[in-house]
Amino acid sequence: MNWITKRYKAIISSDWNQCLAPCGPFDPITAAYPELTAELTAVFKAYTGNRISLGDAGRALQTLVPAPLSAGQMDAYLDAGFATYAGVPDFIAWCLSRDILFMINTTGLTGYFQRIFARRLLPPVAVLSSNDLLRYPDSGSDPPLMLGLEETQDKGRNTQQVIRLLEKPPAKCILMGDSGGDGPHFEWGAENGAYLIAVLPKPSLLQYCRDKDVDIDYFFDTETQPLAHGTVRKNNGGLDFMALTAVIDDLL
Repeated sequence: MNWITKRYKAIISSDWNQCLAPCGPFDPITAAYPELTAELTAVFKAYTGNRISLGDAGRALQTLVPAPLSAGQMDAYLDAGFATYAGVPDFIAWCLSRDILFMINTTGLTGYFQRIFARRLLPPVAVLSSNDLLRYPDSGSDPPLMLGLEETQDKGRNTQQVIRLLEKPPAKCILMGDSGGDGPHFEWGAENGAYLIAVLPKPSLLQYCRDKDVDIDYFFDTETQPLAHGTVRKNNGGLDFMALTAVIDDLL
C-alpha cells in the first residue's frame, strides 16, 4: 500500500538529536574530522540556542569541512556506536502497528539517515525531514517521502505539508522536541492545535516557549531542574520511550 493512501490515526513528528538519540547532528563529521570538534560544537550550540540560523550553520560547516563524508565514512561512524535512547526502535515500531505515522523531523543530515535505513538499524518510517547538506543517491531503503530542511522553521512547514497530504487536522499531530531549535516547530504546533511533548527539555526550548507564550502539553523527563545553558545530558535519565505509548493511547 502506498503510504499516502494508508488510513493513519495520527502523526508523530519528532526531532532526533538529543531527543531520541544521544548524539548531535554534526557527530558523524566530528568522527571523520576530530580536529574540528571544538568548531563544530560551537556551531551546533549556536543554532540550537537560536543565536544563528541553521542555514548559517550549514555554511559554516561547508567552510570548515574539507570534503563531504562518503557512505563508507558514515558507515564507519555508525559501526563505532550507533545508539538511540531506550525503547526508541520499539516505540517507532509500536507507532507503525497502531497506524500512527512516525516522521523524523530533524536538522540532522539526510545521508546519516539514509545509511541507517539501508542497514536496517531502525524500523522504516514513511517520512524523513532532514538537512540535505549531505545526501547520498536515492535508494530503495529510503523513506517514501524525504523533505529537505534548510532552516529550523522548515520543521513546522514540513509537518504541515504531511498533514495536508494525509488530510489530517493538526489536532491529530503530536510534536516531540528538546531544544531551542525545536521552538519554531512547537510555536507552529501551538498555533495550529497540535499536542506538544518536550523530551528532556533544555533551557533553550523552555525559554523559547516562555517568550512565545507556547504551552507545552507534556514533559517526558525524569529531572525537575533544567540544565545549565548549553549543557547536554549524557543519557536520558533511565527513560524508556515505550512509556510514551500509554500517554499517546490516552490522547487518541
